[in-house]
Amino acid sequence: MSSIADALHRGPLRRVGAAAALVACGITAVPSGVWTSPGGSSIPSPPVVTSAVRAVATTASVPAGSVPPVSAAAAAAGLVDVRSVVPDAIIDLRYATTNNFTRTQLYPADARCLVHESMAPGLTAAAAALRPQGQALVFWDCYRPHDVQVKMFQVVPNPAWVARPGQYARSHEAGRSVDVTYANVSPQCPPQRQISGICLADMGTDFDDFSARAKAFATEGVSEAAQAGRKRLRDAMNYGGLSVYSGEWWHFDGPGAGVDRPILNAPVE
Repeated sequence: MSSIADALHRGPLRRVGAAAALVACGITAVPSGVWTSPGGSSIPSPPVVTSAVRAVATTASVPAGSVPPVSAAAAAAGLVDVRSVVPDAIIDLRYATTNNFTRTQLYPADARCLVHESMAPGLTAAAAALRPQGQALVFWDCYRPHDVQVKMFQVVPNPAWVARPGQYARSHEAGRSVDVTYANVSPQCPPQRQISGICLADMGTDFDDFSARAKAFATEGVSEAAQAGRKRLRDAMNYGGLSVYSGEWWHFDGPGAGVDRPILNAPVE
């Protein structure tokens, strides 16, 4: 939710060998291997996806060509529907419901998750990094109209948690930031963590939790499992060149998210 408040503290992960080329070509069942960070440290890559896991992970996929075109205003602003970029994305826009910190519905019920086209390669790569383990990106917020940002700041007038509306668009208002988590296959899952038949990862807090535990690298009051879940999400998003905002584990910025741009008037439906 917040505007860019910290520098890019972690570079994007890269796959050793030809895996990056496979992702660029749209091949999502990436071979086993090792991811390395620019500093040289490595982490094991996910195991190769099995047919059973693939079946569950793609049940929410949108058939190619079935995503309706965006509005003329959205297209003119360079916005695209995230489902055209990540077909198996799970869309759970909290601000299109009353299940958010304002307790009011801020978006139309049929709101779409729109992102600037510059985020497309990064989100494609991030989704590909999660998919081999039967995991899928869950989008809580994407492009956010300026008038909604104004309403949010009226409810929580604290720039540490809600970006102060200004004369320019950046971050969510420019369609260049997303609020995400991921869901995965789990035989046992608490009802409150189930979505679209699969289980939300344990991240230690819910979306829009205004506490110190929501910070991306928080450890106090955050279980080891939740810390591992947050790292898994960061690694996948970093793989796509998207950087986490240190104040919120769910907020990731794309290229140029901190640049001041003209305010958009594009609708979200």
